[in-house]
Amino acid sequence: MMRVLTKPSSATCNLNLYTLFLLAEPKYVSCQRLAQILEHLSHDSINRFLARERYTAYDLFESVKPRIQLQGGTLSGDDTVLDKPYSDPSKTSLIDYFWSGKHKKVVKGINLMTLYYTDPHGVSVPVNYRLNDKSEGKTKHDYFREMLFEGMDWGLMPGMITADSWYACVETLTLLKHQEWGFLFAIESNRLVALEHQAYEPVRDLDIPAAGRVVHLKQVGRVKVFRTVFKDEFRHYIVFLPDSTALESFTEAERWWEKSLKNFTIIKHMFAASIKFLNKVFETSEVNVKLPKLTCA
Repeated sequence: MMRVLTKPSSATCNLNLYTLFLLAEPKYVSCQRLAQILEHLSHDSINRFLARERYTAYDLFESVKPRIQLQGGTLSGDDTVLDKPYSDPSKTSLIDYFWSGKHKKVVKGINLMTLYYTDPHGVSVPVNYRLNDKSEGKTKHDYFREMLFEGMDWGLMPGMITADSWYACVETLTLLKHQEWGFLFAIESNRLVALEHQAYEPVRDLDIPAAGRVVHLKQVGRVKVFRTVFKDEFRHYIVFLPDSTALESFTEAERWWEKSLKNFTIIKHMFAASIKFLNKVFETSEVNVKLPKLTCA
């Protein structure tokens, strides 16, 4: 948690000054370099600042909260891998092997997960994040559910929760249904669905009209399934609404999915834009393990 100051700080290095330095310095980023630029700052005062401050996901949410309408927006989850091909996972925390959508294989790096919120007026901001630490024994699904519950505790009331098929596990979907939170998730084409009083079959084999079809998703329950074409192939996604009548008449899946895709695109751009900043933070800090350059996967 970020410290709450009860009196004006006498520290010569602070967050605003340090952030401006990271954004402005194109090449040589270090405590010594900042001390050279601003002669009234000492190397030790900068290093003490880095050792003292700890910013959390809640601090991120509090900083963006005044800009957004908390109710009725779209809350999207996604993750990326920051490539670390030359690092030793046994010597550096947070570095491990993760599946990369960019490389289409398991790669070595840092797995960053983010919740991104777009309010009804179109204002889009990141509201929560996690760095996947395998030493905690948690999966991506665990982190995703944690972030969702934290967001709700902080005051978010989204109209729809969206994510890609990676997060559409039975446990997460049944939990969201139990909480009566509306959601739209992509699902893999081999997920089993059934019409009323009929046998289960892969969703790819089901006849699905443009307006969607209410089905029973195995181990989850009643949802509405839609089919669309994305990148020249069929894509399936499911919708749940707490009001069963509203679910029957729901036909706006395409609009909500387009919002979700927009959120995913913004997240990817945000990841890419953040990498330069993260690289500089890791390079400058002398109280953390040195991390090499990051690239987005």
